[in-house]
Amino acid sequence: MNYSIQEILSYSFMQRALIVGIPVSLCAALLGVSLVLKRYSMIGDGLSHVGFGALALAAAMNLMPLQVAVPVVIVSAFFLLRISENSKIHGDGAIAIVSSSALAIGIVVTSLTGGLNTDMYSYLFGSILALSEKDVVLSLILCFIVLFLYIFLYNKIFSVTFDESFSLATGTNAKAYNMVIAILTALTVVLGMQIMGTLLISSLIIFPGLTAMRVFKSYKAVVISAAVQSVLCVITGLFVSFYAETATGATVVCINLVCFLVFSVIGGISKLGFWKNK
Repeated sequence: MNYSIQEILSYSFMQRALIVGIPVSLCAALLGVSLVLKRYSMIGDGLSHVGFGALALAAAMNLMPLQVAVPVVIVSAFFLLRISENSKIHGDGAIAIVSSSALAIGIVVTSLTGGLNTDMYSYLFGSILALSEKDVVLSLILCFIVLFLYIFLYNKIFSVTFDESFSLATGTNAKAYNMVIAILTALTVVLGMQIMGTLLISSLIIFPGLTAMRVFKSYKAVVISAAVQSVLCVITGLFVSFYAETATGATVVCINLVCFLVFSVIGGISKLGFWKNK
């Protein structure tokens, strides 16, 4: 069937998906740039697995998913950084331990409580039908907090992203700001799980920054480009998934992949001298 944009936007579930998807994609892109540059981009993947474990526990206890997942994932982000910084287990090793353990717990809990139902399936792969009005309100409040803190601490985040040693030398508490980045990422992961799914939310964090870096070189240009393309990819993905009746999260990732390939071609042409990047 052919639908006009007005008809699509008349559906309440599409309205909720756009209202939540746009700010979540913006948060993911902004934080993703720092995570990619710090070579810590897989933290989103690790925390998404933790989110699945938390959602499984929430379903087993008949509790609201976000109310359980938010504190659990934030605490996991804290321990993830502590393990990485204060032991012989660094970076990807710490993420692997936390993510695999949380995923295993989630699978065990799910199998003990009746198996993979429709709700858990939507959290795994994303569904625009999964958002309730309460989820929208809570998501908007948390997105506002994430964006406010990111803008307010922009200079500090920029500093610890590019040169953590210099930040420490100038008196900046780099560990504290790394923790802020991790906590903000944890919030963004939880908020995006309902649309993107726990298996795909990390792509919303990784893709925009990497894509922007194919063409732009300055930090500010990369951040702006990543933010704009992330929002556009989510909006496009939501509409395409509606028309094609495909999984929302997977569709958004495919749109991001196309965008990455286009920017890679443009970046390649630029290196050959046929395109001047200003």
